[in-house]
Amino acid sequence: MQRKTRIKQADSRVPSQQQSSTYNLTDRYRYVREQSTRLCQPLLTEDYVIQSMPDVSPAKWHLAHTSWFFETFVLAPYSRNYASFHPQYNYLFNSYYVQVGTRHCRPRRGLLSRPTVEDVYRYRSHVDEHMLNFLGTVETGSELYSLIELGLHHEQQHQELIVTDIKHVLSCNPLRPVYQERKPDQDTAVPPLDWAPFDGGLRDLGHDGAGFAFDNEGPRHQVFLQPFRLGSRLVTNREYFEFVDAGVYRRPELWLSDGWDQVARHDWQAPLYWERHANRWFTYTLAGMREVDEAEPVCHISYFEAEAYARWAGARLPTEHELEVAAHPAKVQGNFVESGRLHPAASRPPTDGSSLRQIYGDVWEWTRSPYAPYPGFRPAAGAVGEYNGKFMCNQFVLRGGSCATPQTHMRPTYRNFFYPDARWQFSGIRLAQDA
Repeated sequence: MQRKTRIKQADSRVPSQQQSSTYNLTDRYRYVREQSTRLCQPLLTEDYVIQSMPDVSPAKWHLAHTSWFFETFVLAPYSRNYASFHPQYNYLFNSYYVQVGTRHCRPRRGLLSRPTVEDVYRYRSHVDEHMLNFLGTVETGSELYSLIELGLHHEQQHQELIVTDIKHVLSCNPLRPVYQERKPDQDTAVPPLDWAPFDGGLRDLGHDGAGFAFDNEGPRHQVFLQPFRLGSRLVTNREYFEFVDAGVYRRPELWLSDGWDQVARHDWQAPLYWERHANRWFTYTLAGMREVDEAEPVCHISYFEAEAYARWAGARLPTEHELEVAAHPAKVQGNFVESGRLHPAASRPPTDGSSLRQIYGDVWEWTRSPYAPYPGFRPAAGAVGEYNGKFMCNQFVLRGGSCATPQTHMRPTYRNFFYPDARWQFSGIRLAQDA
């Protein structure tokens, strides 16, 4: 089986999640499910099955797991006379929902040559057929409606993982395969890094209840902020070159203790995917190897690297509350997966009058905020309550989305989270200062 075509541009008629109360749920379901398969169109059969590290899942597994979610949480309990496609798929494609049952070991997903890729696509078709017949019976605004919305945003999270995971998979191949051809770049002069001031005071933060949000985005609560300043744009590769050339990867005094342990253990010398050849830096992209573009935002760095860079630069990382305050006035627009670029782009002036560039899209922005519950947070009852709450330990929050994130999935209150040594996501740096 060969699925090798260029990714189609997203349909501009699809409403954003902020308009979720007005969109047709069936149309939304079709769009999201088709987007997952569009992202897999450039893959060959062999590409679907590889797991290059424990954090990466095969593309085949992502396609099956997102179908499993609708089968397990919607069709099985609510659709009359629904028959499971395969009784063992509940074991193979459950991720971390302990209350649903036992699960196949995550680091061994790449050993599943069966079911085949064709079997997984048949499984998706089976679930889609039953879901599309069922959606017309769902009452707008009901708990079931909200559960299906959760499933669609869950699938959009896995669409981002399809992109980041296949990039890691292909990067491990010495042939440096091309996932898609590179889109032409527009020459853009990167402006100097300025500082945008923000007043302090008591702020109402967290999701306000309008439209979809994950449970970890609430409850809405008050936070007192000191006056602060944010970098007017993301840190660029050119600026990160200076950090590398200054030998900071060999200077333990500028690193957190756990960060220095990671640098030493893994021999980090530059961001993930960077390679040095004849005193020039090259990087692997989904369009193959190319020289690092100095104007683009630095990406594929860990929290530890972001924190060390900020310290070296005489600044700090922002808190998640500061980034939420900055993001609220801005439109959710930028370089998202819908652009088809699948790589960070150089800074461009905002079109909405914002004082900040790239507040959305391009790269996830590390914050210094530990991923923890907001005051009054309570996970939902049942297995779906395992979705976010049980991971609120030893991770850090990222904000803003990336070039692999669906635009219709983003909002100012969105909280992503990863362990501080994670590098395979499109993660980068915005600097902050106390005012």
